[in-house]
Amino acid sequence: MRKTFRFEAAHTLPFHPGKCARLHGHSYRLEVAVAGPLRSRGPARGMVEDFDRIERIVGERVVDALDHQNLNELMENPTAEKIVLWIWKHLEASLPRLDELVLWETQTSCAVLRRSDLAR
Repeated sequence: MRKTFRFEAAHTLPFHPGKCARLHGHSYRLEVAVAGPLRSRGPARGMVEDFDRIERIVGERVVDALDHQNLNELMENPTAEKIVLWIWKHLEASLPRLDELVLWETQTSCAVLRRSDLAR
């Protein structure tokens, strides 16, 4: 299952030789995918995960932290790849079934991080 979130943020890529070295912003789109067997009991019975729970966790731990921020104040050289890794680290403890993150920086450019990538 997959849930999508949006946030606005600014950053600079200080080591980039082009225009991305200047302060600029993006309308980010984040796709959060969880995987696993269907739950057999409790309020999430028949679900892999409750959409409301995903929304609450991602909202509190990611969207609230990144929305309308200068990402350079949160991490060094905030490339799409580093941002998606930062997001993973902020979600993994609360969403143990987290399987994949896709962070869209533009309509045609995204960074993907899968659980299997972390095992390498």
